[in-house]
Amino acid sequence: MIADFVRYLEAERRYSPLTVRNYRHDVEQFLAWLGVDDARFEPQRITTDDIREWILYRTEKSHIGPASMNREVSSLRALWHYLRRQGIVTQDIFRSVRSLRTPRRLPVFVPESRMAYVIADINGRAGSEDFVTVRDALTVAMFYGCGIRLAELIALNRNDFSDDYRQVRIRGKGDKERIVPLVDPLRRILVHYLQLIERQNICNSQEKALILTLKGARISRSVVRRIVEQALNKEGVQGKKSPHVLRHTFATHLLNHGADMREIQELLGHSSLQATQVYTHNS
Repeated sequence: MIADFVRYLEAERRYSPLTVRNYRHDVEQFLAWLGVDDARFEPQRITTDDIREWILYRTEKSHIGPASMNREVSSLRALWHYLRRQGIVTQDIFRSVRSLRTPRRLPVFVPESRMAYVIADINGRAGSEDFVTVRDALTVAMFYGCGIRLAELIALNRNDFSDDYRQVRIRGKGDKERIVPLVDPLRRILVHYLQLIERQNICNSQEKALILTLKGARISRSVVRRIVEQALNKEGVQGKKSPHVLRHTFATHLLNHGADMREIQELLGHSSLQATQVYTHNS
């Protein structure tokens, strides 16, 4: 059953590999709490009270926070939605299950004064003939210049750009696409990077990925995180240092300079304006 559910998430819902992995982990964890495996799982016997008892166990015994708990409940909601579509269950046992209240957190971002040093460092490295140096500069520049998510950057291919490299097509959550313009400094780094790939024969296979390893393979999430952390550490950025911090920084700085909220929503790929409005508290 779990294998069929995973295929549904991948093929019909078009969820990212990371989201699918998280959903599967949450479902397997729930089954382990019930003391059954996939073969012995009988979803028809599960009630709303079972779900509430599981939430209490996770929050009180395992000390899971509200946000993480809500995500786990969301995974089970998705499973039950799938089971109802298949006619395996008939009752919506989640109808009266409410999400836990989460404390409102402001997005973490890098102040413009500090980000100026990061940008100067990127521009200083962008003209290098060393492939890794330019790749790392481009990676940081893409996060800050496009507001792209980590999964979206890794999924980018070299043919996702317009012919003049002034726009990029990004595939976001739910396989929804958006077009984001590239500012001239970012475009120059990109073009130089692509020229290095050709001149140094970095990618001599059929790999289409934009961000590559020295062996020409698609880069991993952990390497990208390390690239961003090192770049921000180098310029003395305090607090959390991650690709998503640069995405928040992109949105906050745009808002500070008068960008329209709807435009920022489109650039970020948010499905609702409410998700974008949180940046007004940073501005």
